[in-house]
Parts: sequence; structure tokens; C-alpha cells
Amino acid sequence: MPKRVLQGVVVSDKQNKTVIVKVERRFTHPLLKKTVRRSKKFHAHDEGNSAKVGDTVFIEETRPISKLKRWIVVEAAKA
Repeated sequence: MPKRVLQGVVVSDKQNKTVIVKVERRFTHPLLKKTVRRSKKFHAHDEGNSAKVGDTVFIEETRPISKLKRWIVVEAAKA
């Protein structure tokens, strides 16, 4: 089974080797037929402390690294 890859924006880089990434998903509401935006924050492992606030990054699912971290930063595009 392939690992999930999500795209999001870094909202915090204050922790060492950890970034918080906000991932937004859009879907059509079943009753109102209106596009709705929902977001969720993920803690992701960033080994080189390379991602900064505002950067768009790709995160990939991985084994548990700590209590909250189950994702790693795969690719960071500067904003």
C-alpha cells in the first residue's frame, strides 16, 4: 500500500526538527452543493530544519517518530 502524500503550508517552525503543516481540503457540501474548505494541522519531522513559516511543503506518511509526529517533510518549496 503506498504512503499518503499531502501538500500544505508551514504555520510553525519553532520546535527543533519539527514543523506544523496546515493541510486544506475542499469538497462539495452534500446538501448545499457549495464548496467547503476544511483544514487540519499535522506535526511533521524536518531533519534539516529547512522549512520556514509560509513555505509550501509535501509531507509523507511514515512510522511514528514521537507522540504526535507520523509525517516527514519530503520536499519544501520556498514561498
